[in-house]
This record gives sequence, structure tokens and C-alpha cells, in this order.
Amino acid sequence: MSGNWAKLPERGNLTALRLIHWITLHMGRPAGRALLYPITFYFLLTATAARRGSQLYLRRVLGRKPRLRDLFRHIHCFAATLLDRLYFLSGRLDRFDVRLFNDQLILDQAASGQGCLLLGSHLGSFEALRALGVTVKHFPIRILMNTEHNQGMTRYLSALNPALAETVISISGGPDSLLKVQESVAQGCMVGALGDRVVPGEKTVQCRFFGQDTPFPAGPLLLAALTGCPVILFFGLYRGNNRYDAHFELLAERIDLDRCHRQEQLAEWAQRYADRLEHYARLAPYNWFNFYDYWAEDAP
Repeated sequence: MSGNWAKLPERGNLTALRLIHWITLHMGRPAGRALLYPITFYFLLTATAARRGSQLYLRRVLGRKPRLRDLFRHIHCFAATLLDRLYFLSGRLDRFDVRLFNDQLILDQAASGQGCLLLGSHLGSFEALRALGVTVKHFPIRILMNTEHNQGMTRYLSALNPALAETVISISGGPDSLLKVQESVAQGCMVGALGDRVVPGEKTVQCRFFGQDTPFPAGPLLLAALTGCPVILFFGLYRGNNRYDAHFELLAERIDLDRCHRQEQLAEWAQRYADRLEHYARLAPYNWFNFYDYWAEDAP
């Protein structure tokens, strides 16, 4: 996996997003969802790189050559979760049926007052957890996010809920970002991070993922080792219509790395994460939202 996702152009048309937002909030979610079909069809025809990335991934997860309807379903699933972000960010959670699995783990963690790392991915919706944590359960959540990519859409979505926007720690802040993460964990916050995309120039570890050696970012695990906090995995799977399944798993009570075996230990923890990511991707194959050549199959 390379950092070529960061080179993809921003395709989010803010005018269209505002229109969908207005229609959804004033005419209802069914009207907004109806718009997803022509939008999905448009992107299926025009987004060549995303379509190719979808084909490469679906071939692995489905174990066969994906059909056109598979590609449509994959893109439509992404569009549906993006639409639902408007509701999550607006605090309209009553419209959704969110089932929680092993939620006692996260409740106990919040009650302990100890900070932790919530390690997610671009599988399903991380926004569901952020909205639930801030508006319903009142969990102290901060999110480590790349704010340089898709800046226009990020600004627009952040404006919908300034309280949620204030929970973001920019990943591009260098040492200041690291300091903010350490401070947040020390204050008992849950710091959310996504562990399945490599930022150009970032340290990586090799994992076996869908049958191929694949680089994964080492940054989140190094952060966990530095802060000495527990690592909890989160997967928010979209199940269609208004249904989401939120799964929580403990990856580690603490990640300790010794100097002599640092890389091997990092690789072991990263492989555990990659294994669970592959497990949930197979449970919900159309929830994978890395629409680029993830395994660099088309690389020269």
C-alpha cells in the first residue's frame, strides 16, 4: 500500500453536498437517500481510479471477479454513510438503530478515568462512534485526523457541529500533535485514530493482509507505546437503511516495546490489527472505503 490515496483529487462538490444536506434535513432522509442512486451512478461512470480501486479490493474480499452491481453497491454504501454523517454531525441520532457489541468494554474504560487509544479504520463509519460518544454517552473523545486531505468537505462538515470539530487533533501538526495526544490521554480522553492508511513518509510495518504483504502505519501503535495506554479496536459497520453495528475489542492493555526487538514487536501488534480488520471486512465487504490501488497492483 502506498500513499497514493493522498494524491487523489477532492471530488466532493460542496454545492451538491449543501443541496443534499438541505433536501435531507427539510424534506426527510428518504429524499436524500433517493438522490444517492444517481450520484452513485455518476461516480461509477466518472471516477476511474476509485472504480479500479473498488475492483481490486472486491476481487479479494469476494473471492471472484466483481460484477458491475458489486461496484455500484460498494460506492452506494460509501455514499450512504457520507449522507448519514450529516445526521450524526447534526446530532440527529434518534433516526438510527445502532447496535453495540461488547460495549461494556468501552463503558468500563470511560468509567475508569484512564485515557486510551481507539483504533479504527476506513471500514464503515467512525463518525457514528464520535457522535455517540460526544452527544449520548458523553465520552471524552478526541480524534487524530488528517485535515489536509479533502479540506473543503472537512470544513463544511465541521461547521455542522463545532463541538465535534473541536475534538479533532490534526495529524499534520508535527510535535504539537504528539503533545496534544499525550495531554489528552493523560486527561483521561479516548483518542481515536485510523490505522489503515499510510501517510507519505510515515514509518510502516509489513503485515499479511488479504493474502499479500502490505505496509501498515506504525504511528498509532508507537503512540500507544509512548503513552502506555490501552488500545481498543472499533469497527462501525453500516448494515443498510438506518442500521449500524458498533464492535469494540481490546487489542492490548498496554503495548511495551523493547529496544532490541522493537520492529518485530511492532509487526506483531500491527498483524493483530490487520487480522481483525480483515475479519470485519469479510463480515461487511462493501464497507471498505479505501477507493484506490491499496495493494499497488497497478504499480509499474
